[in-house]
Amino acid sequence: MKRLSVWLATWFGCGYFPYGPGTVGSLAALVIAGALWRYIDDSRLLLFLLILLLTGPAVWASTRTARAFEKKDPGIVVVDEVLGQWVTLLGAPHQTPVTLLIGFLLFRLFDIWKPPPVRQLEKLPEGLGIVADDIAAGIYAALILYIGGLLRLY
Repeated sequence: MKRLSVWLATWFGCGYFPYGPGTVGSLAALVIAGALWRYIDDSRLLLFLLILLLTGPAVWASTRTARAFEKKDPGIVVVDEVLGQWVTLLGAPHQTPVTLLIGFLLFRLFDIWKPPPVRQLEKLPEGLGIVADDIAAGIYAALILYIGGLLRLY
């Protein structure tokens, strides 16, 4: 079970990238979302379902991995970035490469900046705190992405 939890928490090894593993996790999420957008008609619904299905296992895997590495939020845990990036993309007004790029940049901004209450969510216990702050950052980014689309900024 330890291998399974680490494999999921690192998003199949993306978390082992030596520079910016969170960014690599977000990029992996973009690749998957881009493929869904291209090949599946109702990809927004599928992305939403993936978020719902993976949030529980992500909390479990993040908790187990944090315990195994004896760190509150190990840098190798990037499944939270994957979920946060997907939450961001739910706000995309159009499914284009431009919205993928803008969604990526917005999510990384909010994930690093952590405006309230994002930073406070980090204080939740174990994997819940690891995952919740990135989902909250994704919600902020999704709102900005959506509003920008309504204003026809892209």
